[in-house]
Amino acid sequence: MIALCDSHSGGRRICIVGRAIVTLVGAAVALSAAVVLAAEPLKVRAGWVVAPATMTPILFANTSILKHYGVTYVVEPVHFGSTSPEITALATGDLDIASLAFSSFGAAVLNGHMGDLRVVADGFQDGVEGHYSGDYLVLKESPIKTIEDLKGKTVASNGIGGATDMGIRALLRQHGMEDKRDYTVVEAQFPSMRAMLDERKVDLVGVVPPFAYDPRLRTSARVLFRMKDGLGTTQMIVLAARTGFLEQNRVALYDFFEDFVRALHWYLDPTHREEAIRIVAGFTKQPKEIFADYLFTDADYYRDPNARPNLDAFQRNLDVQQQLGFLPGHLDVRAHADLSFIEEAAKRLE
Repeated sequence: MIALCDSHSGGRRICIVGRAIVTLVGAAVALSAAVVLAAEPLKVRAGWVVAPATMTPILFANTSILKHYGVTYVVEPVHFGSTSPEITALATGDLDIASLAFSSFGAAVLNGHMGDLRVVADGFQDGVEGHYSGDYLVLKESPIKTIEDLKGKTVASNGIGGATDMGIRALLRQHGMEDKRDYTVVEAQFPSMRAMLDERKVDLVGVVPPFAYDPRLRTSARVLFRMKDGLGTTQMIVLAARTGFLEQNRVALYDFFEDFVRALHWYLDPTHREEAIRIVAGFTKQPKEIFADYLFTDADYYRDPNARPNLDAFQRNLDVQQQLGFLPGHLDVRAHADLSFIEEAAKRLE
């Protein structure tokens, strides 16, 4: 064979072997590149509106308590003025996991035809016995003493059709009053509520923490009713994502939600409260004193320690939304829930 190496057939043979080697080397390089690419952590773009009510950006702020951060996933918190714009971001592919009020979730599925949207975890719940429920406030010197006294008045919510807005509508309907016929609703952002009330531009405002604990608001205003009076227990915020994102990234998202629940346990542990408040104050750029009286206590919203949403409450909330005319039909929330990620997290953390 060596003697024939210069023959046409021998030369061709050597040429074939040479090409095989080049092919193998090329395949090895491609495989290595694929391994490096696969090793890149998944970037999870997670939406939030008000922190620390919504804990998503806070939970991933203290990476020292996380096991998988930077290895299989990283988080990019994305801030929104309300939950409704998060629906648009989900639709355009600019957001991966949204923090949606029950009202926004229902609108996304039925009005926005986003049938592949899934509830994946609890954000927080309003009106759970022994915990905070949203405040609806009037001025202390206001002549408004009862719900009926709101007839002919102007009330402020942070968004028409939102959860705070529906808390007003549901309770006033129970007292025989309807929007436009008996009272007027205007929209305002939470940071503007106190000034609008103090300046008498509106007669009632609906607020949430930390704005509800603003000492200036507490000095000038009093509670007329709470969200639970109109809606009962409310699955106020859930984490939601589309099935395509969930299925394509299931392995990394198992790690994401394991760390989500792990961090939640840490923040809810009273022994960590001082450090937790320091982290929250740093993230929100607010003084620690704002959070000292309520955050991570019974005076705060209820957060399920294992991030399990209250689907029974969620269903009742959606039914009220339909009754108020904000949904075109019935929505079965259990058909739009995927709790496999938090269930896997619970198993891992046992």
